[in-house]
Amino acid sequence: MKASIRSFESLAPADTLGRRLNYAVGDIVTITGRAFLHWRRQPGVVLIGWLFPVMIVLMFGFLFGGAIRVPVGGNYFEFLMPGMFALTMVFGLESTMIAVSADASKGVTDRFRSMPMNASAILLGRCIADTIHSIVGLGVLIGSGLLLGWRWHDGLDAMLAAIALLLLLRFAMLWAGIYMGLAAKGPESVAAIQILVWPFGFLSSVFVEPSTMPVWLGTIAEWNPLSATAAATRQLFMNPGWQADSWAAQHAIEFAVIWPVLITAVFLPLSIVRYRRLKR
Repeated sequence: MKASIRSFESLAPADTLGRRLNYAVGDIVTITGRAFLHWRRQPGVVLIGWLFPVMIVLMFGFLFGGAIRVPVGGNYFEFLMPGMFALTMVFGLESTMIAVSADASKGVTDRFRSMPMNASAILLGRCIADTIHSIVGLGVLIGSGLLLGWRWHDGLDAMLAAIALLLLLRFAMLWAGIYMGLAAKGPESVAAIQILVWPFGFLSSVFVEPSTMPVWLGTIAEWNPLSATAAATRQLFMNPGWQADSWAAQHAIEFAVIWPVLITAVFLPLSIVRYRRLKR
Protein backbone atom coordinates (compact mmCIF):
# COMPACT_ATOMS: atom_id res chain seq x y z
CA MET A 1 0.00 0.00 0.00
CA LYS A 2 2.77 2.41 0.95
CA ALA A 3 4.64 1.48 -2.22
CA SER A 4 1.52 2.27 -4.26
CA ILE A 5 1.17 5.66 -2.56
CA ARG A 6 4.83 6.46 -3.25
CA SER A 7 4.37 5.47 -6.88
CA PHE A 8 1.31 7.73 -7.19
CA GLU A 9 3.14 10.66 -5.58
CA SER A 10 6.10 10.19 -7.89
CA LEU A 11 3.80 10.34 -10.92
CA ALA A 12 1.72 13.33 -9.79
CA PRO A 13 4.38 16.04 -10.34
CA ALA A 14 5.14 14.68 -13.79
CA ASP A 15 1.43 14.68 -14.62
CA THR A 16 1.12 18.27 -13.40
CA LEU A 17 4.16 19.31 -15.42
CA GLY A 18 2.73 17.63 -18.49
CA ARG A 19 -0.59 19.44 -18.13
CA ARG A 20 1.17 22.77 -17.66
CA LEU A 21 3.20 22.12 -20.76
CA ASN A 22 0.05 21.30 -22.72
CA TYR A 23 -1.61 24.50 -21.52
CA ALA A 24 1.49 26.52 -22.45
CA VAL A 25 1.61 25.01 -25.93
CA GLY A 26 -2.11 25.70 -26.37
CA ASP A 27 -1.64 29.33 -25.33
CA ILE A 28 1.27 29.77 -27.75
CA VAL A 29 -0.78 28.28 -30.59
CA THR A 30 -3.65 30.65 -29.73
CA ILE A 31 -1.45 33.75 -29.81
CA THR A 32 0.21 32.60 -33.03
CA GLY A 33 -3.20 31.95 -34.60
CA ARG A 34 -4.35 35.41 -33.54
CA ALA A 35 -1.52 36.96 -35.58
CA PHE A 36 -2.51 34.85 -38.59
CA LEU A 37 -6.11 36.09 -38.28
CA HIS A 38 -4.89 39.70 -38.29
CA TRP A 39 -2.87 39.04 -41.45
CA ARG A 40 -5.86 37.35 -43.07
CA ARG A 41 -7.94 40.45 -42.45
CA GLN A 42 -5.19 42.73 -43.80
CA PRO A 43 -3.81 40.87 -46.84
CA GLY A 44 -2.69 44.09 -48.49
CA VAL A 45 -0.36 44.96 -45.61
CA VAL A 46 1.12 41.46 -45.63
CA LEU A 47 1.69 41.46 -49.39
CA ILE A 48 3.33 44.88 -49.28
CA GLY A 49 5.68 43.61 -46.56
CA TRP A 50 6.69 40.68 -48.77
CA LEU A 51 6.97 42.64 -52.03
CA PHE A 52 8.68 45.79 -50.74
CA PRO A 53 12.15 44.12 -50.66
CA VAL A 54 11.56 42.92 -54.23
CA MET A 55 10.95 46.54 -55.25
CA ILE A 56 14.24 47.59 -53.65
CA VAL A 57 16.05 44.81 -55.51
CA LEU A 58 14.56 45.95 -58.83
CA MET A 59 15.38 49.58 -58.10
CA PHE A 60 19.00 49.04 -57.12
CA GLY A 61 19.62 46.24 -59.58
CA PHE A 62 18.31 47.98 -62.69
CA LEU A 63 18.67 51.68 -61.84
CA PHE A 64 22.00 51.74 -59.99
CA GLY A 65 23.52 48.32 -60.63
CA GLY A 66 25.34 49.37 -63.80
CA ALA A 67 27.20 52.13 -61.95
CA ILE A 68 28.26 49.99 -58.97
CA ARG A 69 31.57 48.16 -59.06
CA VAL A 70 31.17 44.51 -58.14
CA PRO A 71 34.04 43.01 -56.10
CA VAL A 72 36.12 40.61 -58.26
CA GLY A 73 33.71 41.31 -61.13
CA GLY A 74 30.52 39.43 -61.83
CA ASN A 75 26.81 40.10 -61.85
CA TYR A 76 25.61 42.83 -59.46
CA PHE A 77 22.46 40.84 -58.66
CA GLU A 78 24.67 38.07 -57.25
CA PHE A 79 26.32 40.60 -54.96
CA LEU A 80 23.05 42.33 -54.07
CA MET A 81 20.74 39.40 -53.33
CA PRO A 82 22.54 37.94 -50.25
CA GLY A 83 22.68 41.44 -48.79
CA MET A 84 18.98 41.95 -49.46
CA PHE A 85 18.18 38.64 -47.78
CA ALA A 86 19.93 39.90 -44.64
CA LEU A 87 18.40 43.39 -44.89
CA THR A 88 14.90 41.87 -45.07
CA MET A 89 15.56 40.04 -41.79
CA VAL A 90 16.44 43.38 -40.16
CA PHE A 91 13.47 45.24 -41.66
CA GLY A 92 11.22 42.65 -40.00
CA LEU A 93 12.06 44.39 -36.73
CA GLU A 94 9.64 47.17 -37.67
CA SER A 95 6.57 44.96 -38.09
CA THR A 96 7.29 43.18 -34.80
CA MET A 97 7.78 46.45 -32.96
CA ILE A 98 4.59 47.99 -34.38
CA ALA A 99 2.46 44.93 -33.53
CA VAL A 100 3.79 44.67 -29.97
CA SER A 101 3.47 48.42 -29.38
CA ALA A 102 -0.11 48.43 -30.70
CA ASP A 103 -1.14 45.59 -28.39
CA ALA A 104 0.49 47.26 -25.40
CA SER A 105 -1.01 50.72 -26.08
CA LYS A 106 -4.53 49.34 -26.66
CA GLY A 107 -4.49 47.31 -23.46
CA VAL A 108 -4.57 43.97 -25.28
CA THR A 109 -1.38 42.81 -23.60
CA ASP A 110 -2.77 43.74 -20.18
CA ARG A 111 -5.93 41.73 -20.86
CA PHE A 112 -3.84 38.73 -21.81
CA ARG A 113 -1.83 39.07 -18.59
CA SER A 114 -5.01 39.14 -16.51
CA MET A 115 -6.17 35.85 -18.02
CA PRO A 116 -5.14 32.40 -16.72
CA MET A 117 -2.64 31.78 -19.50
CA ASN A 118 1.06 31.06 -19.64
CA ALA A 119 3.04 34.28 -19.26
CA SER A 120 5.59 33.34 -21.92
CA ALA A 121 2.92 32.49 -24.52
CA ILE A 122 2.39 36.10 -25.58
CA LEU A 123 6.03 36.69 -26.44
CA LEU A 124 6.72 33.23 -27.86
CA GLY A 125 3.54 33.30 -29.94
CA ARG A 126 4.62 36.59 -31.47
CA CYS A 127 8.09 35.16 -32.18
CA ILE A 128 6.70 32.08 -33.92
CA ALA A 129 4.20 34.05 -36.00
CA ASP A 130 6.76 36.62 -37.13
CA THR A 131 9.32 33.89 -37.88
CA ILE A 132 6.83 32.13 -40.16
CA HIS A 133 6.03 35.45 -41.80
CA SER A 134 9.76 36.04 -42.37
CA ILE A 135 10.27 32.57 -43.84
CA VAL A 136 7.54 33.20 -46.41
CA GLY A 137 8.96 36.64 -47.20
CA LEU A 138 12.43 35.18 -47.60
CA GLY A 139 11.01 32.55 -49.95
CA VAL A 140 9.39 35.27 -52.07
CA LEU A 141 12.67 37.19 -52.25
CA ILE A 142 14.67 34.07 -53.14
CA GLY A 143 12.21 33.23 -55.89
CA SER A 144 12.46 36.78 -57.24
CA GLY A 145 16.24 36.59 -57.19
CA LEU A 146 16.21 33.36 -59.17
CA LEU A 147 13.97 34.99 -61.79
CA LEU A 148 16.41 37.91 -62.05
CA GLY A 149 19.41 35.67 -62.63
CA TRP A 150 20.78 35.21 -59.12
CA ARG A 151 22.14 31.75 -58.35
CA TRP A 152 23.94 29.98 -55.52
CA HIS A 153 26.92 27.95 -56.64
CA ASP A 154 27.31 25.36 -53.91
CA GLY A 155 25.27 22.41 -52.69
CA LEU A 156 22.03 22.25 -50.76
CA ASP A 157 23.90 22.08 -47.44
CA ALA A 158 25.45 25.49 -48.02
CA MET A 159 22.07 26.90 -49.02
CA LEU A 160 20.42 25.62 -45.84
CA ALA A 161 23.32 26.91 -43.73
CA ALA A 162 22.91 30.38 -45.26
CA ILE A 163 19.16 30.35 -44.59
CA ALA A 164 19.85 29.27 -41.00
CA LEU A 165 22.16 32.28 -40.52
CA LEU A 166 19.51 34.59 -41.97
CA LEU A 167 16.84 33.23 -39.63
CA LEU A 168 19.25 33.49 -36.70
CA LEU A 169 19.60 37.19 -37.44
CA ARG A 170 15.81 37.46 -37.72
CA PHE A 171 15.39 35.75 -34.36
CA ALA A 172 17.71 38.29 -32.75
CA MET A 173 15.87 41.18 -34.44
CA LEU A 174 12.58 39.73 -33.18
CA TRP A 175 13.62 40.19 -29.57
CA ALA A 176 14.98 43.66 -30.31
CA GLY A 177 11.62 44.52 -31.90
CA ILE A 178 9.66 43.07 -28.99
CA TYR A 179 11.65 45.09 -26.46
CA MET A 180 11.34 48.32 -28.47
CA GLY A 181 7.61 47.72 -28.91
CA LEU A 182 7.13 47.23 -25.18
CA ALA A 183 9.30 50.25 -24.36
CA ALA A 184 7.65 52.57 -26.93
CA LYS A 185 5.65 55.39 -25.32
CA GLY A 186 3.49 56.05 -28.37
CA PRO A 187 3.43 56.39 -32.16
CA GLU A 188 6.22 58.98 -32.03
CA SER A 189 8.61 56.49 -30.43
CA VAL A 190 7.77 53.86 -33.04
CA ALA A 191 8.35 56.35 -35.88
CA ALA A 192 11.73 57.34 -34.43
CA ILE A 193 12.90 53.73 -34.33
CA GLN A 194 11.66 53.15 -37.89
CA ILE A 195 13.74 56.09 -39.08
CA LEU A 196 16.85 54.68 -37.40
CA VAL A 197 16.43 51.25 -39.02
CA TRP A 198 17.16 52.64 -42.49
CA PRO A 199 20.61 54.13 -41.72
CA PHE A 200 21.48 50.88 -39.93
CA GLY A 201 20.55 48.95 -43.08
CA PHE A 202 22.35 51.19 -45.55
CA LEU A 203 25.49 51.62 -43.42
CA SER A 204 26.55 48.08 -44.29
CA SER A 205 27.87 45.95 -47.13
CA VAL A 206 24.38 45.22 -48.50
CA PHE A 207 24.60 47.49 -51.57
CA VAL A 208 28.31 48.28 -51.91
CA GLU A 209 31.53 47.05 -50.39
CA PRO A 210 32.80 49.07 -47.38
CA SER A 211 36.13 49.82 -49.09
CA THR A 212 34.31 52.30 -51.36
CA MET A 213 33.33 54.40 -48.34
CA PRO A 214 35.48 56.83 -46.32
CA VAL A 215 37.76 54.81 -44.03
CA TRP A 216 35.98 55.60 -40.77
CA LEU A 217 32.56 54.98 -42.31
CA GLY A 218 33.72 51.78 -44.00
CA THR A 219 35.02 50.48 -40.68
CA ILE A 220 31.61 50.99 -39.08
CA ALA A 221 29.91 49.28 -42.02
CA GLU A 222 32.37 46.39 -41.89
CA TRP A 223 31.54 45.62 -38.25
CA ASN A 224 27.80 46.07 -38.69
CA PRO A 225 25.89 42.87 -37.71
CA LEU A 226 24.03 43.14 -41.00
CA SER A 227 27.32 43.13 -42.92
CA ALA A 228 28.41 40.00 -41.05
CA THR A 229 25.34 38.03 -42.16
CA ALA A 230 25.49 39.45 -45.70
CA ALA A 231 29.17 38.49 -46.03
CA ALA A 232 28.58 35.02 -44.57
CA THR A 233 25.68 34.27 -46.92
CA ARG A 234 27.70 35.49 -49.91
CA GLN A 235 30.46 33.13 -48.88
CA LEU A 236 28.09 30.18 -48.52
CA PHE A 237 26.32 30.99 -51.79
CA MET A 238 29.73 31.53 -53.44
CA ASN A 239 28.58 34.92 -54.70
CA PRO A 240 30.91 37.92 -55.15
CA GLY A 241 31.84 39.49 -51.82
CA TRP A 242 34.10 42.20 -50.46
CA GLN A 243 37.60 41.36 -49.33
CA ALA A 244 39.44 42.86 -46.37
CA ASP A 245 42.13 41.94 -43.86
CA SER A 246 40.04 42.56 -40.75
CA TRP A 247 38.84 39.78 -38.45
CA ALA A 248 35.23 40.52 -39.38
CA ALA A 249 35.91 39.97 -43.09
CA GLN A 250 38.11 36.90 -42.63
CA HIS A 251 35.69 35.17 -40.20
CA ALA A 252 32.34 36.22 -41.63
CA ILE A 253 30.47 33.00 -40.78
CA GLU A 254 31.64 33.00 -37.16
CA PHE A 255 30.83 36.70 -36.89
CA ALA A 256 27.35 36.07 -38.33
CA VAL A 257 26.72 33.72 -35.41
CA ILE A 258 28.32 35.84 -32.69
CA TRP A 259 26.36 39.03 -33.43
CA PRO A 260 22.83 37.53 -33.30
CA VAL A 261 23.70 35.56 -30.17
CA LEU A 262 24.89 38.76 -28.46
CA ILE A 263 21.83 40.71 -29.58
CA THR A 264 19.52 37.96 -28.33
CA ALA A 265 21.42 37.73 -25.04
CA VAL A 266 20.79 41.45 -24.49
CA PHE A 267 17.22 41.93 -25.71
CA LEU A 268 15.57 38.64 -24.69
CA PRO A 269 16.00 39.20 -20.91
CA LEU A 270 15.27 42.91 -21.33
CA SER A 271 12.01 42.01 -23.09
CA ILE A 272 10.99 39.65 -20.30
CA VAL A 273 11.75 42.27 -17.62
CA ARG A 274 9.92 44.97 -19.55
CA TYR A 275 6.92 42.71 -20.06
CA ARG A 276 6.70 41.92 -16.35
CA ARG A 277 6.79 45.63 -15.50
CA LEU A 278 3.89 46.58 -17.74
CA LYS A 279 1.01 48.19 -15.87
CA ARG A 280 -2.05 46.04 -15.49
